[in-house]
Amino acid sequence: MIRFAFAGRCSTEDLQDPEASRNWQLTRAQALIEPAGGHIITEYFDIGHSRSLPWQRRPRANELLQALRDPNRGFDAVVIGEPQRAFYGNQFGNTFPVFVHFRIPLWVPEVGGPIDPDNEAHDLVMSVFGGMSKGERNRIKIRVRTAMSSQVQLQGRYLGGRPPYGYRITDAGPHPNPAKAATGQRIHTLQPDPVAAPVVQQIFTMYVDGMSDKAIAAQLTRDGIPCPSAHDPARNPHRAKTAWQQGTVRAILINPRYTGYEVWNKQRKEERLLDIDDVTLGHRTTMTHNPAQEWIRSNEPAHEAIISNDLFDTAQTVRRQRARTHGRQERAGKQGALPYALRGRVRCTLCGRKMQPATIRNRVYYRCEFKDQEQALYPGLTHPRTVYLREDVLCHALDPWIARAFAPERLTATIEALTHASAAASTAETRTPEQAQARQAIKDCERRLARYQAALEAGADPAVVTQWINEAQRDKEATRKKLDALPAVTRKKQSPLDAQQIREITERLGDIAQRIHAADTETKGPLYEALGITISYEHAKKTATVRSRPSSAYRQWLCPRGDLNPHAR
Repeated sequence: MIRFAFAGRCSTEDLQDPEASRNWQLTRAQALIEPAGGHIITEYFDIGHSRSLPWQRRPRANELLQALRDPNRGFDAVVIGEPQRAFYGNQFGNTFPVFVHFRIPLWVPEVGGPIDPDNEAHDLVMSVFGGMSKGERNRIKIRVRTAMSSQVQLQGRYLGGRPPYGYRITDAGPHPNPAKAATGQRIHTLQPDPVAAPVVQQIFTMYVDGMSDKAIAAQLTRDGIPCPSAHDPARNPHRAKTAWQQGTVRAILINPRYTGYEVWNKQRKEERLLDIDDVTLGHRTTMTHNPAQEWIRSNEPAHEAIISNDLFDTAQTVRRQRARTHGRQERAGKQGALPYALRGRVRCTLCGRKMQPATIRNRVYYRCEFKDQEQALYPGLTHPRTVYLREDVLCHALDPWIARAFAPERLTATIEALTHASAAASTAETRTPEQAQARQAIKDCERRLARYQAALEAGADPAVVTQWINEAQRDKEATRKKLDALPAVTRKKQSPLDAQQIREITERLGDIAQRIHAADTETKGPLYEALGITISYEHAKKTATVRSRPSSAYRQWLCPRGDLNPHAR
């Protein structure tokens, strides 16, 4: 008796019955092996996984591949009931060598028994079935998309999915297909929600009257109007139900379904290679937004409209005009942007946002504006409308703090640190080609690890991804050992500044604090950046906390009025 493992697959995307699919594939497999005294003792049947996924990414198929490595696997051969279900494209050519390596015969009904690895006809037949499987999947996809497109465009059919805010789903009668109608299936359509539909009308009116997306969201939240996820929590369990968001308002304003016409193809499934360095791993399917010109609209109204076509067109015109104006303002701002010494380095401790620089009456300020409509995004936060911090007042305390490193009691330690830094900077490292290749290989392994982590987060099989990660880790460690075994890098010595030279330069500079304070913005900005200066401003106490990452020991509390806090650290 020959002990067999049965391998199969069925997809649930086209409403296949997993039990019925398994039964007929198993029946075909048994009919093939029973005359030869075969008996199936174990099964590896995948349910709900696309045929386009390689075997390594199908859970049960991957278990079968791992079982081939086990000498105590318990079976002598593998039988497949339907090759078009098992193999897609060139998957047979990438998988069958594993069976040959471990000397496990692979039985297929289409060749009448086990596949002969030396038989060109067998290889050709299996390659043809892989191509047919790929072609069948593509034909099904084309037929389904074409049918859905015509149903929307010609019939205005609602094809399912989450109804847009302002509508609810209602029954539209029996299914037009007699066979489906006989089983009780019915079609549906959209009907205005008596509670939410007026809110949609209000949103369009406010936008045309001049309010922005963010302002509308804040106004709706202040008025106590539940946001879409709070209005229908049963259909939105994955979303926050606290307040209206700017993106939600924008999605409503650009949705043409509120005019009564059905719209489809706003999104599509896009297949992207999981690993561009190993195409055999297949693709990862992601949802991607289509441009508006690719949307499919019904020729005639399909459901009751909430807003008129004129109001919708006016809103779109306003949006385009605002986008052009905003673009011009951004370009003008970039062309005339003034340099600010502490740009991007000052944060407001109340909301955690960066304070934006601005020149007001010839003085530079960093300010945090908290408009009324932003209250919805930070519920319960007490924040003044505008928090100001003058740059000159801040620098008046900051520059002497930096210069304290050159105070007499610290000058020796500072010069010693600068001497070491000068010596390190003057050493130019040269690498051999072998060392450069090894370092590049380590970087490639790190990129692989990052891609595999992304695949894991995207929903790939954890067991499979773990194997990839382990392989990448092994490659990385092997390359690192190879790099460590290479001769040490050679260093080309230049002339660093010694302690006496640094001391002489320091003495010629004189008052360091005054030098920093008198420097122009183009000079001070890089200095603050090199020191890793970051500032947190606490408005209630009128206190700024200055941190310098390169020298964590120098960390003090500074008062923006210019006096050092007595509890400085």
